Amino acid sequence: MAFLVAERENWLERGQNMGFLDKMEQKYGKYAIRNLPAIIIGMYIAGYVIALLMPNVQGFLTLHPGLIMRGQVWRLVTWLLIPPGGLDIFTIIMLYFYFSLGRSLEYTWGAFKFNVYIISGIIFTIIGAFLLYYVGGRYGYFSTYYINMSIFLAFALTYPEMEVLLYFLIPIKMKWMGLVYGFFIVLSLVQGGWADRVSIVMSLLNFLIFFLMSRNVRRFSPKEVHRRNEFKRNVKKVQPKGATRHKCAVCGRTEEDGAHLEFRYCSKCDGNYEYCQDHLFTHQHIKKP
Repeated sequence: MAFLVAERENWLERGQNMGFLDKMEQKYGKYAIRNLPAIIIGMYIAGYVIALLMPNVQGFLTLHPGLIMRGQVWRLVTWLLIPPGGLDIFTIIMLYFYFSLGRSLEYTWGAFKFNVYIISGIIFTIIGAFLLYYVGGRYGYFSTYYINMSIFLAFALTYPEMEVLLYFLIPIKMKWMGLVYGFFIVLSLVQGGWADRVSIVMSLLNFLIFFLMSRNVRRFSPKEVHRRNEFKRNVKKVQPKGATRHKCAVCGRTEEDGAHLEFRYCSKCDGNYEYCQDHLFTHQHIKKP
């Protein structure tokens, strides 16, 4: 029991400065799209069917800002149906590989954060297409290739020590593959034209924002997520049935009074006193005589 109390204090102390994504997840997490990797693969399958049965239709699906502004607004969504490559055994293996990576990230981060990661990549890509068209006066071919690449890079950063079999033969850690992929991305930026550069940067902007500008990347690691989940399970085991986990020492409110409420322990009070967000910074600190 003493271990659980200490672990609880450490967990709450690490979460003292709740990030923007955590707050958004508390409010809107229930609206997250579940099994998003399977939906993405399903859209690719639909794209292959369209290319096979109606090849002339594929030209009406691309992300073309000029045509979108002329009324073809469906292109804001239908470009996601265009597969990243031709249908062959190599593409099938790669799609299954990215599907597995996406499922692992969704399980590790949670559906909401994975939704934000993928959808922000899509939005940034659309913005990049419009910037290239209206600022640069050019039309580039934008696809989901680099969005899939952002999934790979996120997995490599989340699971750096995991080994995979390269070409089903050579064991290699994800961190080394991530560095190799990163090298080729930089090479494409240097050698490619402005259309390629805008496409790469905007499609990978979600990766840069989500990780490189995060104050605490470690929170998303599998070990940290597993530790938090294990702690929550242990708390439930020792907690009496029907009892609440949080209670404000000032107003007496608990988590049952609203899902929007947040509770924190005060490090300046002598003893384990917990407060809601309305009284965490306004209460009088309790000191032992």
